Amino acid sequence: MVGNTYPYKLKDWKDDIVLAHASGIDGFALNMGRDEWQPSRVADAYEAALQSGLDFKLFLSLDMASFPSATPNDAQTIRQITLSFASHQNQLKINDRAFVSTFAGESSTFGQGSVINGWKNQFAGHPDLEGKIHFVPSFFIDPATFGGFKGVMDGDFNWNSGWPIHVTTDYVQRLLSGVDIFSSRVQNTLGQLIGNTDSDVEHRKNLGALTSGTKPTYMAAVSPWFFTHYGVDTYNKNFVFLSDQHLYAKRWESLVATRDDVDIVQVLTWNDYGESHYIGPIKGAQPNSEAWVDGMEHTGWLELTRYYATAFKTGHYPDIEADKIVMWSKPHPSQARAPDPIGQPTNFELFDDKIWAVVLTTAPSTVVLSTSPTVSQTFEVPAGLTKLDIPITAGGKMRGTISRGGQVVVNLDAPEFTFTANPDSYNFNAFVASASAE
Repeated sequence: MVGNTYPYKLKDWKDDIVLAHASGIDGFALNMGRDEWQPSRVADAYEAALQSGLDFKLFLSLDMASFPSATPNDAQTIRQITLSFASHQNQLKINDRAFVSTFAGESSTFGQGSVINGWKNQFAGHPDLEGKIHFVPSFFIDPATFGGFKGVMDGDFNWNSGWPIHVTTDYVQRLLSGVDIFSSRVQNTLGQLIGNTDSDVEHRKNLGALTSGTKPTYMAAVSPWFFTHYGVDTYNKNFVFLSDQHLYAKRWESLVATRDDVDIVQVLTWNDYGESHYIGPIKGAQPNSEAWVDGMEHTGWLELTRYYATAFKTGHYPDIEADKIVMWSKPHPSQARAPDPIGQPTNFELFDDKIWAVVLTTAPSTVVLSTSPTVSQTFEVPAGLTKLDIPITAGGKMRGTISRGGQVVVNLDAPEFTFTANPDSYNFNAFVASASAE
């Protein structure tokens, strides 16, 4: 999110690129909007990628929820931005064309009378860009209408595929009529809905209507979380998507299993703090999200990113060379009541009161997850990756160990985390901790 990099210097970009590359990430999609300072930050990103000496690619994701798009002049603005980076050494290219994406744009006409004509005449098919870009937007439209965008879209970015967005509280109540929404039966059902690939299948099927000699590109999404908590006086966004039940691991596993049908995976996101799905460090600027972001580190998810990204790219899950634990939890019960004028987020009932854990072990091991000196669960796990969880109650902490041969080989202790019964405000963000063998 370039909009969150206002205070960035070149070194900040370099640090992010080095960390991302070490975590199995091949590049950044640079979501940029209309702020006049953003092109300078994008230029720094490209320069940092070049100076890094790494095979790290970048591409523009034009945020059409920010850029105006009602006139030909609006289109000229984004064409000029696109062209200014299209030939850069670190620009991602497909078939020798600069890869370009969007967030939204399904209402953009650029003064041409229709969305299709707007994008065709003023962007993808405009003489400035024709034959120079590979355009894979995220238009929030019915995939059955993709065929109308032939000559515009070279593929599709399915942004919503990162979460099972159709799973809402109302959906579950209809599915399991008469069952207490907070019951274990509901949570068991939710666990079975995570990782579903129906959305991917629908989008890929309809991409066939774009075929004109070149295979359309399908870019899928994967995300670890989603919570946003803005009141009506700001962005008026206060909701969650189902993110429990080991979403990040299960979605990645679905993508690895269908990798022959997925061209690119975009992780949502590196630094979108306002929607709580960042996996990078908390730095730069925030869009007034400090109340639910500060102190809620997520970089532990980079351990899982490296493992799964390697499997997606190679077709084989990598050997585990060091024992690791990754654990995460929201900081208060779903049913907690807080003196928060914004109120509970829509669909809050979907979240369970658990610590979620993933352990990666080099050999069969004993794993102990605990929330206090007297509350723990012991698991015997095989070599490989294992998904675990443990209920958590008020006052609970976050701790996990991996032992083998009577010796503790990994000890995760997160004293800065406490599960509180009476929060001052609602926070359904996740605190993520990780630890590895020495």
